[in-house]
Amino acid sequence: MAKLELERAEGTARPRPPVKWAGGKRWLLPCLAPLWADHGRRRLVEPFCGGLAVALGLAPKRALLNDVNPHLMNFLTWLRTGLDIDLEMANDRSLYYAHRARFNELVAQGLSHDREAAALFYYLNRTGYNGLCRFNKSGQFNVPFGRYTAINYTTDFSAYRAILAEWDFACGDFEDVHMVDDDFVYA
Repeated sequence: MAKLELERAEGTARPRPPVKWAGGKRWLLPCLAPLWADHGRRRLVEPFCGGLAVALGLAPKRALLNDVNPHLMNFLTWLRTGLDIDLEMANDRSLYYAHRARFNELVAQGLSHDREAAALFYYLNRTGYNGLCRFNKSGQFNVPFGRYTAINYTTDFSAYRAILAEWDFACGDFEDVHMVDDDFVYA
């Protein structure tokens, strides 16, 4: 079983973002951390949470994380449970297209919120071209196979369970995210 890689920062071990995500803000953490330092008691709100780079980097006790992508939010919801993936994962073109077809089948059947869909989403994200997440007009995931020499897949996400325990997830338009006056908002 592939275990989660941890980043070492300021003497603490934090999990890396679990998925590759366009527009990831991990590179901004050295600028954001000093701003967050005096507000750690507040709830972090991210209307566009993406791959969780900011939330994992700042490590708030409480957070409200939103994204409009229901497949990403399904994966993150399962991640909070300590997702354990038993799906075959390999950097293989044929396997990729078979898993993509299965994912699209689940979506078409209205089963896109189950554990299998979350596991497939993770695999497609890690193996697809540049970590893109793209759907056609029919709602089918259509990212082509990526061109990687090697991919480190994680199958055991139990390290996320404790970190994400007090975090809330929402899926919708950023204008509908319920914020309160004391929230620390990163958008």
